[in-house]
Amino acid sequence: MRFHVVKRENCPLWKKLGMYALAVAAALVLGGCLLLAMGVNPLAYYGRMFTMGMVGNKIAYKAFENYLKVFAPLALTSVALSLAFRMRFWNIGGEGQFILGAVAAATVAFKLGPVVGEGLTLVLMCLAGMLAAGLYGLIAAALKVKFGTNETLMTLMLNYIALYFITFLEDTKADWNFYLDPTSVRPIFGRFANLASFPKIPIGKFGLNICVILTLVVGVLVFIYLKYTKQGYEIAVVGDSTGTAHYAGMKVGKIVLRTVFLSACLIGLAAAFKVGTAGILSTNITDDVGWTGIIVAWLSQLNTLAIFIVSALISMLHYGSDVAAATFSQVDSSFANMLQGAILFLVLAADFCTRFQVLPVKKEGKNNGNG
Repeated sequence: MRFHVVKRENCPLWKKLGMYALAVAAALVLGGCLLLAMGVNPLAYYGRMFTMGMVGNKIAYKAFENYLKVFAPLALTSVALSLAFRMRFWNIGGEGQFILGAVAAATVAFKLGPVVGEGLTLVLMCLAGMLAAGLYGLIAAALKVKFGTNETLMTLMLNYIALYFITFLEDTKADWNFYLDPTSVRPIFGRFANLASFPKIPIGKFGLNICVILTLVVGVLVFIYLKYTKQGYEIAVVGDSTGTAHYAGMKVGKIVLRTVFLSACLIGLAAAFKVGTAGILSTNITDDVGWTGIIVAWLSQLNTLAIFIVSALISMLHYGSDVAAATFSQVDSSFANMLQGAILFLVLAADFCTRFQVLPVKKEGKNNGNG
């Protein structure tokens, strides 16, 4: 028997949400089976993971502060990637753009921190991070527009160039390398938290990092930009059909360059927030947000509001897994990556079921006529 895939005319919202909830539940059951095989109580592990160790913790506010340090860069990077994805420009270079943005922001902190005030230093760090990441992303966009290169391959390769660059900075102990700690015998990155650090808003004992508020503000601005501006409309048209965009008189090449530059700039801003909060560079400064942001953007179906919700859940998964791993020694913190992959696969399968249906092909009757 043969089958063919038919697009569904309409799928109610409640049914979509139900399918997604079942997919997540199935992933958790799959993870639970793996935990049982390792001799770990799944309910105890999941309880520790989803509460992030805050239940019964006298310094739970500290755990929530650390959780927000994971959430803000992921949410902003995911929003940034969704800009390019809406235009069907597959920006897989979030990792590289984040690294370049972080290096540029750290450069400003080291060089201008002792000269200008902390407030101006933080502003310049953000601008430098945005400019460096934006120009790095623009390389792939320009090659795409000029020569029709594959942006997926180009941005992927640029990731590794950026990674090798920051590894070179960490491994090279020389007089010119001001990124390193001069007091250390072996080459390690130096701290600049005393020169520039993003402030916290005190709420009792809890300190709300201003980067979280700025991330939410940027998310609102991106939503307005996409929904209510001419540039946002052009992104949607180019994403639907470049032929239609050309027919409507739109300068597609210019739109691609502008949008990818903006997308990479926002990733650079996320990097500046991250490095300005950490106060130090590192080869794993990204925490894989460039890769995870792709998953978040697609799970959210490129919806800005949904991106923040999914980012909050994925951040809970990652940070909670680190906390749970400290309690359950049998389980590595990378368990979160496996669980995240299972959730992505099953949610995409559920999304397929809400969009399409598989029907059997009816056999045509034989013509038995004699005539």
